[in-house]
Amino acid sequence: MTDRYFDALYARDPDPWRFATSAYERAKYDATLDALPRPRFDAALEIGCSIGVLTRRLAGRCGTLLAIDVAAAALDQARLRCADLGHVSFRRSRIPEQWPDGRFDLILLSEVLYYLDPPAIARAATCARASLRIAGAALLVHYVLPTDYPCSGDEATDVFLAQSGLTPVLRQRTAEYRIDLLQA
Repeated sequence: MTDRYFDALYARDPDPWRFATSAYERAKYDATLDALPRPRFDAALEIGCSIGVLTRRLAGRCGTLLAIDVAAAALDQARLRCADLGHVSFRRSRIPEQWPDGRFDLILLSEVLYYLDPPAIARAATCARASLRIAGAALLVHYVLPTDYPCSGDEATDVFLAQSGLTPVLRQRTAEYRIDLLQA
């Protein structure tokens, strides 16, 4: 899916998935944070931060947090939502082509991989593995019901798992989403 797809989506609706108001999203964010393997991370990378609702919650557990997204309008909202958090930075980037430099203790890929095709997911997995510090973790969260995206949540996760070389240490599944924690 192109950057223009997401730019048009946010132009029509500043919160198209109701991240800021949905009880479902709040519960999923709670489960996401509960799945983290430790209380604090020196350096984290959030891929697909959207309007920054989860970013703000995750920031309290990070020394530094780099949050990226492809949609400029979403990033504008995320910057405003996290304006008082000096340790959080934002960048417009598309993965895997514009994978950020740096090494991270945590890489969070929430509701993002299924927008990529399998070869791009495989490249993202390789980039994630190379960016993780020793004992770092990658946390994947994906919707599992039918969509019109290039991959299903299950397919995207399976491709990432197969390519990353990371060890799955936690797998949780609800009727609507799955959470997979991988360790370097």
